[in-house]
Amino acid sequence: MSTTEETLKNWNAREEIAEAMIPLIGKLHREKGVTILLHSRPLMNKGVIDILKTHRFARQIEGSELGVHDTLPFLQALADLDVGAAKIDLAALRAAHRADDRDLSVTDFTAEALAGIIGENKPVGQGPRDVVLYGFGRIGRLVARLLIEKAGSGRGLRPRAVVVRRGGAGKDDLAKRASLLRRDSIHGQFKGTIKIDEDKNQIIANGNVIQVIYADSPAEIDYTEYGIDNAILIDNTGIWRDREGLSGHLRPGIDKVLLTAPGKGDVPNIVHGVNHLDTDADEKVLSCASCTTNAIVPPLKAMEDEYGIIRGHVETVHSFTNDQNLLDNYHKADRRGRSAPLNMVLTATGASSAVKKALPNLDAKITGNSIRVPTPDVSMAILSLQLKRETTRDEVLDHLREVSLTGPLSRNLDYTQATDAVSSDFIGSRAASIIDGNAAIVDGDSAILYVWYDNEFGYSCQVVRTVQYISGIEYPTYPKEPGQPVVTA
Repeated sequence: MSTTEETLKNWNAREEIAEAMIPLIGKLHREKGVTILLHSRPLMNKGVIDILKTHRFARQIEGSELGVHDTLPFLQALADLDVGAAKIDLAALRAAHRADDRDLSVTDFTAEALAGIIGENKPVGQGPRDVVLYGFGRIGRLVARLLIEKAGSGRGLRPRAVVVRRGGAGKDDLAKRASLLRRDSIHGQFKGTIKIDEDKNQIIANGNVIQVIYADSPAEIDYTEYGIDNAILIDNTGIWRDREGLSGHLRPGIDKVLLTAPGKGDVPNIVHGVNHLDTDADEKVLSCASCTTNAIVPPLKAMEDEYGIIRGHVETVHSFTNDQNLLDNYHKADRRGRSAPLNMVLTATGASSAVKKALPNLDAKITGNSIRVPTPDVSMAILSLQLKRETTRDEVLDHLREVSLTGPLSRNLDYTQATDAVSSDFIGSRAASIIDGNAAIVDGDSAILYVWYDNEFGYSCQVVRTVQYISGIEYPTYPKEPGQPVVTA
């Protein structure tokens, strides 16, 4: 057999194994509430090629590529195990199994062996939990997509309603909003089916009935009239940013409010993976900060923990947003009134000052600025840091790659070594930020990091992670890493 034929045969064999994994992953999610991960990257709703690509990236700690033939035995054993709702990382399971010097063959690996690694696993928390979206713009629709995607098991978050002002489309308003959910110029088609019930003002997406409530203010709504109770409301409008304004959402049926913008005053700003575990369980009003804050805080924490930071400057190269003008026109902010698709627009960012809320123990002075550029999505943060000790480029990159694979930031921080990576490559990234390893500059105690982030989808994933945590619906992640808490949202 020629080398070409052998390579193709190996590829076909891996495709066959990946195909066999798909129904097991789906069944575990629907019937047991188990989300399968690979180095913190979810495999649910992934196709054959995506599963193979995730395995290619998720190398083992010792440096060799992790293949589907390595992980399939664990998936098969999980299907036979009486396991409760959880997130289970196949790469971490295999590493734990290797540490015990067990036989890794498909035939010898059993549910009993797996149970010995993860121990007794029972569902934690109560579900489902109702979620209401107040505002249905760019972030609102992406959060809706994510909630619908995760609603399959029926044990977690349940999208129940969307609150909007009635647009100028009259009776076609509902159809237009459903169409915007169905098709997106940047993020592509909705994965599933969407129908509308005009008589009841409802959108039915993948079997989830979402009530569309038309209202001009929170004070008009009693959510219990729609069968909604103890819900978490996600405010995507940014109209109210302080505790007093956001508290207006605490209407009948609403238990907590989460803002998808930086909160003002004493409103806690949460960056999942960094400070979400410090959240007061009784807090009713919270914020997810900004997309840029969520992008820069994880790498700042990773660098602070390992090297210490004396001072830093953050410059963001940010895609234009809806608060800018298509053509030159009046705007309350001077430069943002100039045409967004035609100019680079210098503007301010509050992300540097927001860092202190998420990392109160960081004593470094962090300054920041931003340039809006003519791209519709994916931004970059350039972190220029003075460290407390000297290091090397290889040491920094090894540390950041390791943090992206294991530990409490592995769901929030990603890493790429692609030499030709550009912004469009990161559309749809679920990480809060992605370190560009090839662009990093390190010289003694000076480090300059280039960090990509999907300022729409990546941020929406952070929002949903935060909602999962504050909802009290907690999914244990197995196997537990030494020194790390089991439960993550």
